[in-house]
Amino acid sequence: MKKMIFISLAATTLLFAENTEMFNPKDSKHITIKLDMLNKSESTPIGEVVAVQTKYGVAFYPNLTNLEPGLHGFHVHEKPDCGATEKGLGLKAGGHWDPKKTGGHSFPWDDKGHKGDLPALYVDKDGKATNPVLSPKIKTLEELKNHALMVHIGGDNHHDYPAKLGGGGARIACGVIQ
Repeated sequence: MKKMIFISLAATTLLFAENTEMFNPKDSKHITIKLDMLNKSESTPIGEVVAVQTKYGVAFYPNLTNLEPGLHGFHVHEKPDCGATEKGLGLKAGGHWDPKKTGGHSFPWDDKGHKGDLPALYVDKDGKATNPVLSPKIKTLEELKNHALMVHIGGDNHHDYPAKLGGGGARIACGVIQ
């Protein structure tokens, strides 16, 4: 079995070895969203996410640093404001973007639930997030404008049980989508 996996990986590597050109999301119609770590005193830049319109929905290409390794909740929020309220950091962004007022959390590819539900953001052992995610619910870049992009502590199970909003934690990074 190990030999078969090795041969498959070697063949795949050889197949793609000649294609050294990497996809650059900025070569397509896109929006660049600058994200900051949410702090009580001042915000700290952690990178950007490039949103690209595709025929399958909007793809999000993160280039973020200084995050805790693991999976994090990743959502589009209602309002274009990353400010704090007396209740916590990033709360001026409102809740998850839910234009149909479904009131529920769901999978990113499901027609039910919040339109702002995105696939979880993966952060590697070095604190970097670079794996793109696709949101089939969001069809155009225009839909994204005047909202906020949010990263939460902890993962996201895309359900409202056993915990509300996928079980994700506090808001840790945010960017206004213009």
